[in-house]
Amino acid sequence: MEQIILNQLAFARVSTLKVAEKINEEAALQIPEGFRNHILWHLGHIYTVHERATFRSAGLPLELPPHFAELFGNGTSPLNWADQSIPTLAELLEMLREQPGRIRSALEGRFHEQAIAPLTTPSGFTMETIGEFAGFAYYHEGLHTSRISMYKMLLKL
Repeated sequence: MEQIILNQLAFARVSTLKVAEKINEEAALQIPEGFRNHILWHLGHIYTVHERATFRSAGLPLELPPHFAELFGNGTSPLNWADQSIPTLAELLEMLREQPGRIRSALEGRFHEQAIAPLTTPSGFTMETIGEFAGFAYYHEGLHTSRISMYKMLLKL
C-alpha cells in the first residue's frame, strides 16, 4: 500500500507541475476577480502543506523557508501579505520538483508508524499514521491543482 501512496504522490506532483508549466511570473501573481489567492499562492500552499503533513507527522525537520507559514498557511492570502520575502515562481517550481524525492527517501518504510500527533481536519477526517498524512497531502494537492487549472481558464492563460 505504501508504494501505491508514494506513486500517487509522484503522479499528483507531475500533474501539478504540468498544469503550472508555461505560466509566467506576472500571470502567476494575478488574482481572479472574486478570489483571494493567485497561482503562486496555491503552489506555495501545496509545498507548505506537504512539508507539514509528511515531515512533521514523522517528527522530521521541515524544509520550510522563513515566512512560508505566514505566506502559504491555511487561511492566508496575498491580499494580506506584508513585506516578507516572497519566492519566485521558478524557485517554487524547483522546490515542488524535488520534494517528492525527499518524502520518499525520508518516509519509505514508515507509513505504518503512528504520527507524532493525530489530527482531525475541519471536515472530520482523522489522520493517525504517517501514511494517512501522506495520503491526505496528495488528495489536498489535487484540490489545489484543480484550482490552478480553473484560474488559468478564468485568466485566459
